[in-house]
Amino acid sequence: MRAEIRRLAPSQGGFFLIEAMVAILIFALGILGLVAMGGTAVSSQSDAQYRTEASSLADAIAGELALGIDRSSDANKAASLANFAHQPNPPPTTAPAPCSFNGAVINAAAAPGVATLLSRASNGGPGLGLPGATTANQQIFVDAAGNFNRVVITLCWKTASDNAWRRHTLVTYVN
Repeated sequence: MRAEIRRLAPSQGGFFLIEAMVAILIFALGILGLVAMGGTAVSSQSDAQYRTEASSLADAIAGELALGIDRSSDANKAASLANFAHQPNPPPTTAPAPCSFNGAVINAAAAPGVATLLSRASNGGPGLGLPGATTANQQIFVDAAGNFNRVVITLCWKTASDNAWRRHTLVTYVN
């Protein structure tokens, strides 16, 4: 019996070491996959948080706008809607970025609630507002003359890892 064991041992020499190395490699790849998946999960959660914040801010702006207009006549409604316009010119179709708006800024005295919300959308520090956002990256476009008092609210932001601007657009009609 002892002779048989000696004959098998030399032909199997080092095989256990190879099995162990393959097992360690598979385990290491699995751990690296979990680490990568964790990073992706954190990034996705942050993106969802910013989208939720942008949606909430746009909804609050629309609510302030709907409450703050003068509904005594159609002419007064159109005139009071104009007070809520913020950077109403369309963005340039070429560089620098699709979220660089221009035009007159909101009349903070006529629409203090909306001005406060636009200020809140700007990056005010960790956990506040939208990252990389300024009031120059936000737009409230009011089309009071046509389209049934159509208002388009666009909020843009950009995290440090983003190459392009992210945006949330809310279209509402004020009657």
